[in-house]
Amino acid sequence: MDQTRRKKDAPFPSKEQVLEFIRESPTPVGKREIARAFHITGDGRIPLKHLLRELEAEGAIEKGGGRRVAPPASLSEVMVLVVSEIDPDGETLARPAVWTDEENPPPRIYMQPEKRGHPALTPGDRVLAKLHRISEKHYEARTIRKLDAGSTDRIVGVYEPGREGGRLRPADRRAKAEFVILPQNAEGALPGELVVAEMLPSSRFGLKQARVVERLGAPEDPKAISLIAIHQNGIPTVFPRAALEEAERAEPPTLAGRTDLRQYPLVTIDGADARDFDDAVFAEPDEDPNNPGGWHLLVAIADVSFYVRPGSPLDRSAYDRGNSCYFPDRVVPMLPEALSNELCSLKPKVDRACLAVHMWIDKDGALKRHKFVRGLMKSAARLTYEQVQKARDGEPDDTTGPLMERVIGPLYGAYACLIAAREARGTLELDIPERKVVIGPDGKVAEIGVRARLDSHKLIEEFMIAANVAAAEALEAKNAPCMYRVHAEPARDKLEPLREFLKSMGYNLARGQVLKPSAFTRILEKAAGTPESELISTVILRSQAQAVYQPDNLGHFGLALTRYAHFTSPIRRYADLVVHRSLVRSYKLGDGALDDQEAEKLDRIGEHISMTERRAVTAERDAMDRYMAAYLSDRVGGVFTGKIGGVTRFGLFVTLSETGADGLVPVSSLPDDFYDHEEATHSLVGRRWGRRYRLGMPVKVRLVEADAITGSMVFQLTEADGEEQPAGRARGSGDPRPMKRGSKIRPPMNLNRLGGDRPKAPRRRR
Repeated sequence: MDQTRRKKDAPFPSKEQVLEFIRESPTPVGKREIARAFHITGDGRIPLKHLLRELEAEGAIEKGGGRRVAPPASLSEVMVLVVSEIDPDGETLARPAVWTDEENPPPRIYMQPEKRGHPALTPGDRVLAKLHRISEKHYEARTIRKLDAGSTDRIVGVYEPGREGGRLRPADRRAKAEFVILPQNAEGALPGELVVAEMLPSSRFGLKQARVVERLGAPEDPKAISLIAIHQNGIPTVFPRAALEEAERAEPPTLAGRTDLRQYPLVTIDGADARDFDDAVFAEPDEDPNNPGGWHLLVAIADVSFYVRPGSPLDRSAYDRGNSCYFPDRVVPMLPEALSNELCSLKPKVDRACLAVHMWIDKDGALKRHKFVRGLMKSAARLTYEQVQKARDGEPDDTTGPLMERVIGPLYGAYACLIAAREARGTLELDIPERKVVIGPDGKVAEIGVRARLDSHKLIEEFMIAANVAAAEALEAKNAPCMYRVHAEPARDKLEPLREFLKSMGYNLARGQVLKPSAFTRILEKAAGTPESELISTVILRSQAQAVYQPDNLGHFGLALTRYAHFTSPIRRYADLVVHRSLVRSYKLGDGALDDQEAEKLDRIGEHISMTERRAVTAERDAMDRYMAAYLSDRVGGVFTGKIGGVTRFGLFVTLSETGADGLVPVSSLPDDFYDHEEATHSLVGRRWGRRYRLGMPVKVRLVEADAITGSMVFQLTEADGEEQPAGRARGSGDPRPMKRGSKIRPPMNLNRLGGDRPKAPRRRR
């Protein structure tokens, strides 16, 4: 209904008509706007005033600033927002900075792509924004100004000289604005050089200014890709001098105050390219006659807490980093190499300090009891996943051959019990393929493939999970502080759309019951081997909560565990170091214990290290995107097969089958139509011709653009679902238009939201 076309002599509008007008308005409206819409003049304004009062008294509308009205729980037209996440489809989402309704979640707010001159937005940013209501629970928001400088004080980009000084083209694809660099601020940067610059105060008109603070070299240098990701995400790369000196002063451990574990043939099992070995394992049949078929497990972890004491320079720098970051060509470690690659690395045939846990499990894999000790160990061998798997499959080598009977065989025997326990408790089994980049001798991408997922990987994962559970149980037994790894159940507002989508695909996720991860696994098992298998895995993954660190235990939904804490990787995760310190304190194991000051601020520590983990994930993923774009840059114009991996209002993200690379098909390049985004079905649907582009649909695309600097790729759809699309002109242009350089968008998130135990090949965060 178009009320604005009513004749002036039309009858006075009904309450329902006025309420419909208010509901359909994208912003709060005033009495004057309502009167104008219904051609109410003169004395008619008085009954309109009474009608609005009735609607307000009934709770149908709420009055806001400037006497403007809107439906209940509507957001103000202008308000402060906090950017909450980049969702799996690449949308930037925000929430109100203040939300007092604890019973209901806030509306979903989509941030519009940033205009030229506005900084790119990342999770945690606060902005003053103008809101436009799409529906009762959905808004669009446009940034008026950013309230916190955050990480945008520094920009990584390419320097190009100009007539009035240089220009900086940001490497961040979300940033559309270039910056002026005056000659006196260029610091000798060469044309086309990759630089780090800091923003300078400038007038509000024209391009903003920046000053070069670091030169990174030529963009085509193989090292540039990871350097961009590191600097762009603000990851610290230089250790303070005091921390380096403290690490250099560290001395090899002695047996004093430790349990001698050197009689156990502990082994490390890691990726072939690993440089830090922080966990070693051993297993043997339990000799207790009351535990037939049971096993004795020993997991020894590098004793980082002995070397990194609370409040020390080493501790402060480790806390600042939060975790190590892993890139195809380098590692940015949490600890200096004197510790991470030497004294805290469980190298073979040398004495190393460790914090170890003895565990006894029954024949069904249930943990019966455990005991923590501070020990001195000597690794019997440094093994790789592939090496151990080959030995298990009947191809031992000179290293694994002598270890088969005493070490490798018993490890797999205990693993069989642990995996049985995992299956019995019903974990969420999302086996999403992980892509890996292989760097050649010249530093360039030699190959992009799928990371192998062997039983040897799963063996170590199960041993680590068992040790993590034991650590949480041990601290709870002492009523001691603990940094839990929490993975909450999926949020209610995500479950209902998921149920409807699964129902449309012929799968049932029951209501009215306690949700367990096994409910999802049953659906995944039913879908296995079908064309929609990968699609089902993707939508279930996207419904999951993000795992975080916090001192309050909410359990781990994905692993179906009531308590879980990270204990097994203190070289590269600060959370594990906190757990080690609490164990040392609770069980009186010596120096390096958690102090009262640190125990009182576990909430803040948990928030910080959860943030640094997200920062590392983003940086690693940004680097992967750039490596993919560099690898495909000489194949622009080529046609590839793939699947739609993300559906947004502004286009389709397509994941290529060959490499796993992600790129955007802009909505403007789709056949001529106006496309609606159906969030519930993950589809773009043409209003006129009914074309439907759905998540998981097989497609063929032509590569239009691949920019290794920004990591962005743009595709043009040539075929979908095996059928050629009708020829048509793109909306607003004669030819499909590639996305502008530096676009804000990013590919869908293909990371495991459950978190992980061993982000070192394979990088799985549980």
